Amino acid sequence: MDQQKIGQFLRECRKEKGITQEQLAEMLGVTNRSVSRWENGSNLPDLDILIEMADYYDVELRELLDGERKSEKMNKELEETVLKVAEYSNEDKIKLTKRMHLLFIGGFVAAVTYMILLFTDRSDNFLGGMCLGITFGMMIVGVLMTSKYAAKIRTYKRKLLHRQ
Repeated sequence: MDQQKIGQFLRECRKEKGITQEQLAEMLGVTNRSVSRWENGSNLPDLDILIEMADYYDVELRELLDGERKSEKMNKELEETVLKVAEYSNEDKIKLTKRMHLLFIGGFVAAVTYMILLFTDRSDNFLGGMCLGITFGMMIVGVLMTSKYAAKIRTYKRKLLHRQ
């Protein structure tokens, strides 16, 4: 992908809509500095923001990623883009599932260790407290990540990490 070309295309689309960088930034919930970086080609927006921009500018996602308007032969290319987006989304879900499995295993091991310490009357030491804390921590993380708020938490985390 040519970031410079994409940036120029994003600038053209914004100007066609007759809005400023500040107005676009406010609409997308980002800083105007981010919009400037996208349009200069030094950075690219996240996928969720690209989809929002494609809807707002009334262009296809593929056009944004290629940095130019396409003709009617886009059906095949659009199909490829949808497959790429689906593959990206599946990879993200697989990574999250692996992390959740590791956290669950860690919490389970900590719970078993605490139970053993509890039955041997040795749970009042540092190791017992640590195992109990890990167990409760993993339970809280599990509840949060399997709730309806998990997607909001991940989106907020991504926004925080990309603004720094």
